[in-house]
Amino acid sequence: MMKTSITRRTLLSTAAALGATTLLPRISAANAEPFIIGVSADMSGPYVDTTGPGQIVAAEMAVEDFGGKVLGRPVVIYSIDDQNKTDVAAANARKWFDVDGVEAIVGGGNSAAAFAILNIAREAKRTFLVAGAGNPDFAGKESSPISTQWAYDTFAQATATGAYLSRDASAKKWFFITTDYAFGHALERDTTQVVMNSGGDVAGSVRVPLGTADFSSLLLQAQASGADVIGFAVAGQDLVNALKQAGEFGIGPDANGQQLAGLSLFSSDLPGLGLETARGLIASESFYWARNDQTRAWSKRFFERRPRRIPNMLHAGVYSAVLHYLKSVEALGNTDAIAVNTHMRETPVNDFNNTDVRIRDDGRVMNPMYVLRVKRPDQVTEEFDVQEILGVVAPETAFRSRDASGCEIRT
Repeated sequence: MMKTSITRRTLLSTAAALGATTLLPRISAANAEPFIIGVSADMSGPYVDTTGPGQIVAAEMAVEDFGGKVLGRPVVIYSIDDQNKTDVAAANARKWFDVDGVEAIVGGGNSAAAFAILNIAREAKRTFLVAGAGNPDFAGKESSPISTQWAYDTFAQATATGAYLSRDASAKKWFFITTDYAFGHALERDTTQVVMNSGGDVAGSVRVPLGTADFSSLLLQAQASGADVIGFAVAGQDLVNALKQAGEFGIGPDANGQQLAGLSLFSSDLPGLGLETARGLIASESFYWARNDQTRAWSKRFFERRPRRIPNMLHAGVYSAVLHYLKSVEALGNTDAIAVNTHMRETPVNDFNNTDVRIRDDGRVMNPMYVLRVKRPDQVTEEFDVQEILGVVAPETAFRSRDASGCEIRT
């Protein structure tokens, strides 16, 4: 199938050659205006492999599989490095909507940046496909008729990972190392609730800024707490750094007996960690690349564009979100955000990773979660097939119920 999407890289080189200051292409074929979807994510910071360029690739793949056009207009992918900063994310969203004519934004980087984008999307009455940010309030008190939340949230990760670990009698006392913004706070809060419901308790917690490189003092506090489990409510490169340093300090099940829980560990983190460091870690995602023939085929295409990068649920989530959105735009014959998002909720999600998955009226995509354990090096028989699926958590169990979400849908 011929590729018809245009990436930001192509647009940047063209703009530079023309001396242009804005990325606003005009497609000559039939004088059709481009249909623009923007990918906003961390392209250079701690979440670069968790979201970043992999989400651009996933969006491009969705456009190709849809056929490259919607309503007779060529679909174009823009992208931006939101740097995990609210002001950068908000300013760019406003420019994309008001100046560049972007119809929808997908991704959203971290939760703080995504909340900023959501506020701009509400004002502009444009679609926001949340596929990166994990705070469950996107389908709770911040739910909107123009937004949907894909792949996961911190409540689902806490339910799947925390409940699996907490059922062990030797893993009842927890200590948290938590990234200090909305995502980390929500992940610690939700896991704490799971631990308490399982009869456990929390010995303490510490907060760390995003982008922390040195976790030594925090790890020593966790070690001294006497906790059975150290829960890392951090993600991306921060999680990689923390887990590597834990090994250097002799902290872990094979060292001092403390279990390490990567509460937001993604498959894409594992090449940076190495199996010796990561072996035995429990995590949960709504996608695993080697789960079946369909996920393998999709991932093979991803590998061709992102060599030696393992796709995770946030990459798969962007693909699903963009494809489902384009299907609804085509079916309705217009781009009205509320109408399109209503149609999205009324239509089951079907693609390589989802079968008849429903979207609740609060925007929560009800996909199952898979509990994953990192294999030992001697268990790996295929490159990158480094995790095993321990169990499947049904969406009705994994995600907060509609009644418990605090949802008050507002425009």
